[in-house]
Amino acid sequence: MTKDYAALRAAILKDLDGLAYEVDATRKIGFLWLDRPPLNIVSYRGRSQINAIMEAFGMDPDVRVVVIRGRNGVFTSGGDVKAFPQIERDGMSHLAWNIAAPERCPKPVIAVLEKYAMGVGLELAMACDIRIATKDTLLALPEVTLGQIPGSGGSQRIARIAGLTRAVDMMMLGRRIPAPEAFAWGLLTRVAQDTADLERTLDEIVKTLTSMSGLALKTIKRVLNTAYDTSLSVGLEVEGHAYEKLRESPDYKEGIAAFAEKRKPNFTGI
Repeated sequence: MTKDYAALRAAILKDLDGLAYEVDATRKIGFLWLDRPPLNIVSYRGRSQINAIMEAFGMDPDVRVVVIRGRNGVFTSGGDVKAFPQIERDGMSHLAWNIAAPERCPKPVIAVLEKYAMGVGLELAMACDIRIATKDTLLALPEVTLGQIPGSGGSQRIARIAGLTRAVDMMMLGRRIPAPEAFAWGLLTRVAQDTADLERTLDEIVKTLTSMSGLALKTIKRVLNTAYDTSLSVGLEVEGHAYEKLRESPDYKEGIAAFAEKRKPNFTGI
């Protein structure tokens, strides 16, 4: 059954809460914009909409790479804290699921961070595959200043990537981490000098990713995310089976042929 992706997009775009969604079919990019000026605060309802948009990107053949960023030169200062007391009892224990949507998406997801990446914004970025930021961007999980802790996966992802000592430094002290320091911690993939350099870096990464085999990228993502918290022996087993499955794919056969013929491969994603 052929899905009507235009209708799917229209349904998701209807009544979005501080978000915008668009597909550049020419460049094969799906854009998810955090769009609530001035600081692009993420609402409680917007979190489930983020999940729905990411699921649509995952199914859309016009999307090879997903980019999440904020409007007006700001990623986000965090969640709608003032509205939290209105949420029903036990209504916020599942927050990490929606914010982990980029991790579940079968396609590469890039977070573009500018000025602030705080609270749920940083947690959303940490669920992405690639994170780029301008050098003046500040990263923070400041929930302790409200008598709370990160609740959308931030504590776990920061500790696993940057280490327990740095996670304590960041969260217990409520400290804002400058992008160069966050890069040294392993929280960022690239740090750009300014906005123009950020755009160049994003364009370069997107072009590289869209030139690759979509199936291989999907497999890499699945292997890394599945095996990251397992033992080495389990990880090697997962990797080995994934490698063997790809050997029969048209993209792998095309890659071998292109290598032998000294030309660029033409991957189809199957």
